[in-house]
Amino acid sequence: MRLASFNLENLFDRAKAFNQDTIADGKKVLDKFGRLNKVFARPTYNAADKKTMLDGLDDLGVLKDDNAGEFVRLRQNRGKLLKRPHGGPVEVVANGRDDWIGWLELKTERVNEIATQNTARVIRDVKADVLATIEVDNRVAVLRFNEQLLPSVNAEPYPHVMVIDGNDDRGIDVGLMTRFPLGTMRSHVDDLRNGSRIFSRDCPEYEILLPSGGTLLLLVNHFKSKGSGTQADSNARRLRQAERVREIYEGHRQAGVTSIAVIGDFNDTPDAAPLAPLLAHESNLRDVSVHPKYQDDGRPGTFANGTKSQKIDYILLSPELFDQVENAEVFRKGVWGGKNGDLFEHFVEMKKPVDAASDHAVLFVDLNI
Repeated sequence: MRLASFNLENLFDRAKAFNQDTIADGKKVLDKFGRLNKVFARPTYNAADKKTMLDGLDDLGVLKDDNAGEFVRLRQNRGKLLKRPHGGPVEVVANGRDDWIGWLELKTERVNEIATQNTARVIRDVKADVLATIEVDNRVAVLRFNEQLLPSVNAEPYPHVMVIDGNDDRGIDVGLMTRFPLGTMRSHVDDLRNGSRIFSRDCPEYEILLPSGGTLLLLVNHFKSKGSGTQADSNARRLRQAERVREIYEGHRQAGVTSIAVIGDFNDTPDAAPLAPLLAHESNLRDVSVHPKYQDDGRPGTFANGTKSQKIDYILLSPELFDQVENAEVFRKGVWGGKNGDLFEHFVEMKKPVDAASDHAVLFVDLNI
């Protein structure tokens, strides 16, 4: 059985902020977007909050018109956040969250068609039996991709597709495509720590019913990125997420479940303190990239050019599964490597960076189960 993790960034529609010339440009927009939505959620607005709102809305192009922004729109569904007098300065008239209902919303656009086709080619060539999908919009989008795009590149669609909507207000979720039926599913979107939701997206539990009669339990994750907020805040949130995943994992171990995989984009390196609950602290989870049967291609990373600092995608296995590893690899043909795309082999259909299937290579493992 082949288990894989893949960031499906390019399906059909995608937030325009993600489609900038550089990752840094997109992060600037997303940082402002996330910061303002957090300020909007405060129960009361002081003078500093209102100035932050006005400055941020101006930067994003929606200060004078809800829909004028290139990347975002302002939703004011009930009540008013702003007063826009003719010839006068815009004012924040809401004094707190209860005075209005609304939020900032990211605008979307169609993604590069070649990139979507290359995403399908990656899945075709990897041939995973169970594929954890990271950075997907919703189940309908993945289902449409599965039923329409995969056959167009001579790939067999998956009979089972599942996505549980998570906490990310940009609609970036995690899910699953599998050739085996699903059993029990459980979401952790409402898990709390100190009154705040732990997971940026979710940590869904998927029970896979294997042809052998056994089961495989997957915990699919996409931890907090380093792209928005301060480093200290993002590190602290990834640590809370790793701690909670460890708790979920240990709970299943104590209940007698042995075949467990923790899989996905953890947005940090193996030696980083936020991942210690999973990779240190007497954890018995093992990263497939340290298995003797892992096919090392000389690039330790899974993101972009594959350098050591870009090792952020993982398949962690329980000891029983780690003993069943037959092979593990990284598949990079859908990634544009280096300035000219020539660091490693890629699809001939990829002529420029925008044609890439993803910034993330596919990590996969073959298990004898």
